[in-house]
Amino acid sequence: MFKNTFQSGFLSILYSLGSKPLQIWDKEVSNGHIKRLHDEDIQSNVLEIVGSNIQSTYITCPADPGATLGIKLPFLVVIVKNVKKYFTFEIQVLDDKNVRRRFRASNFQVYRCVDLKYLEKTVTRVKPYICTMPLKLDEGWNQIQLNLADFTRRAYGTNYVETLRVQVHANCRLRRIYFSDRLYSEEELPPEFKLYLPVQQVRIPGALSAATFKLPSLSWWFASHCSFDVLIAEIVRSSWLWSYCCSTRISRSFFTTQSVYRICFCFVTIRAESYQNFRTYLPGGLTSKRLVWASF
Repeated sequence: MFKNTFQSGFLSILYSLGSKPLQIWDKEVSNGHIKRLHDEDIQSNVLEIVGSNIQSTYITCPADPGATLGIKLPFLVVIVKNVKKYFTFEIQVLDDKNVRRRFRASNFQVYRCVDLKYLEKTVTRVKPYICTMPLKLDEGWNQIQLNLADFTRRAYGTNYVETLRVQVHANCRLRRIYFSDRLYSEEELPPEFKLYLPVQQVRIPGALSAATFKLPSLSWWFASHCSFDVLIAEIVRSSWLWSYCCSTRISRSFFTTQSVYRICFCFVTIRAESYQNFRTYLPGGLTSKRLVWASF
């Protein structure tokens, strides 16, 4: 499918927000469903695969049983949500011996019963044509990163050539499945490949009880030995409240009255390049970062 395509960087084979997320996939459903729905955790549409039998409910790519993906990029990334049920997925690869190998990861292989006690199992089983691996997912959304070249070399002593097929079974929720030429840090990823959580909103009681605003980025606030006025002034000039105060000419003392009771813990870090912008707000010098409880 992608054999004659130039491959570099990222190659996505499933994206839940696409107009047709399963366009190149085939699906099989028995006593379950495969549908797109809204996920509350990320406030976005995702693909849900649910079935009473994980073997009979799955999606597979490519859709044509006789076709292959032909993807040479060695890293596979699956953004998946743990729905606290049995889940498995499988990748079929071709090595330099022209042998098709399968790697299967499943969370029902994580535990085994020994002497009536459940013990964690970390054994990977390698057979001539299939390698089964235990998979332990954290709660909520997970990013699974597989180095297929390394897996092939460690399991079979051969070199990875290309990926032939990807198959995802119930039960899970999927955001995206893609290949890459290397592992990328969060900062290097394109925005559409990141998983964003909703911005938490803060409500200030008292005089500002009617105004709910999003906290600005906390990564660049804070000085120790700064008065509370400094913290309030920074919130004001870093949010839409600044423009509101300018238009209504509300003084800074408005925010230090007894009508506003307290504000939550905040990390505030003032960068060196931003110091000149805040000198009018700072009564003293800057020292190292610390956690401040601001209450009034």
